[in-house]
Amino acid sequence: MMKKSALLFIAIILMAVPADIWADTPVKGGRLIVCQPAEPPGLDPTANTAAAIDRVVYANIYEGLVKVNSKGEFIPGLATSWDASADGKVYTFHLRKGAKYHNGESFNAQVAKWNLERAMGEKTVNAHPEYFRGITQIETPVNDTLVLTLKDVDALFIAHMAEGDAVMLPMKGHEDAKSNPIGTGPFKFVKWVRGDNVEMARFDGYWNPELPYLDKVVFKFIGDASAQLAALKAGDIDVISSIAAPESAMTLSKDKRFTVTFGTSTGEVIMSTNNKVKPFDNKLVRQAMAYAIDRQAVVELVMFGYGTPIGSHWSPSTPYYTDLTQKFAYDPVKAKELLKEAGYPNGFSATIKLPAIYSYSKRAGEVIADMLGKVGIKLNVEIVEWGQWIERIFKKKEFELTMIGHVEAWDIGIYAKPDYYFQYDSKEFQDTYAKALKAPSEAEKADLFGKCQEIIAQDAVNGYLFSAPALRAMKADVMGFWKNAPTIALDVTQVWRKK
Repeated sequence: MMKKSALLFIAIILMAVPADIWADTPVKGGRLIVCQPAEPPGLDPTANTAAAIDRVVYANIYEGLVKVNSKGEFIPGLATSWDASADGKVYTFHLRKGAKYHNGESFNAQVAKWNLERAMGEKTVNAHPEYFRGITQIETPVNDTLVLTLKDVDALFIAHMAEGDAVMLPMKGHEDAKSNPIGTGPFKFVKWVRGDNVEMARFDGYWNPELPYLDKVVFKFIGDASAQLAALKAGDIDVISSIAAPESAMTLSKDKRFTVTFGTSTGEVIMSTNNKVKPFDNKLVRQAMAYAIDRQAVVELVMFGYGTPIGSHWSPSTPYYTDLTQKFAYDPVKAKELLKEAGYPNGFSATIKLPAIYSYSKRAGEVIADMLGKVGIKLNVEIVEWGQWIERIFKKKEFELTMIGHVEAWDIGIYAKPDYYFQYDSKEFQDTYAKALKAPSEAEKADLFGKCQEIIAQDAVNGYLFSAPALRAMKADVMGFWKNAPTIALDVTQVWRKK
């Protein structure tokens, strides 16, 4: 038994500790309503590249072997650890024991093997089968061990295993994943009210009994910037995951009812260019446009200073970033000279199709149209609904120019796919990217990924504008929401409400 003097000493120490130090201890309970601008086209992240899917379900409902934490580090998910062989071709994943799906099915090595075989198969529905087709052998020596042998070294293998394409679906019930997701995550799917929200609730059988903190999470879809702001002020939502109108961030930051955070993201906002349509199949025309754009002015006018100019398709928050912003420094005189050399001394007219759902895209498109107009390129601005953008632009490639943010980390590999929507076909890039994936050392990775950035910058494949900020606003009692966005997922596993 403690002596009275010891008890008195402890009491004095506790009295000396500031009262609010205990306020940062997470507590369980409560509901969170998170606003995001785009409604996902489905709820299966393995079947579609739409970032809106991952934002809702990845890390919340679904999990993969590997996860990304708030610092951008790769951490254990359904694998507690992994080892790589000396030659970098064999990965051994030690799987988490006791993990269960929301339908009661157990997760184990056989389930993991089935998922990978499904992802890499010839008839796969996976949106990125190339992430997995380098696997030549899958072994399950015991129920909690998975051994993967690769054909070649893949510098991004673990990175891809931490993306939504690599989540582990259940063998029973995966057929309905697009509308009724069943995962191993901390939250289980409740319902999807089309056009409005997706609701999920705490999964009491989660492998980590300490998580999640919240009882219920609702992802509400509001595309209009003014409507987002009004909903937050009215108390209809608790978090704006990405502030669509950055000018409102300053106003909200002065209101004690709310917290505004400004962090980094993996997103690149670009003026996507159809490289197979005249006159944009001419590199000189694309380079002229690059010279005609004042990137810093775009950041100031479109994002009110929130954002970082970029010169290639790579975010400054991602390893191996090369600063190429000066390759095509703002020079309208040079732009006119290149247009003349390309055979367009008087410029030309074109159409830029802007997705209605993203206000930054619309504003950036208008700013760019004004800048290009000063060198003789007259842009007709057309606003298209998100569904039409996906169908007409992304799938059917019916466009000349558009404006969009690419938010997947490490996604420069899209430039190695000639059938991707901006239709860039460069053997030099394809060969360099292939070498980068097989680079045996960090120094060689940095060098080759740097060259990849330089090739597409020199070819001016797209108009590289700025790295999008992670700009969020939330009620002051929301704790634990990530400041930075090292992944596209809106992971609310450790978010809680202060009582």
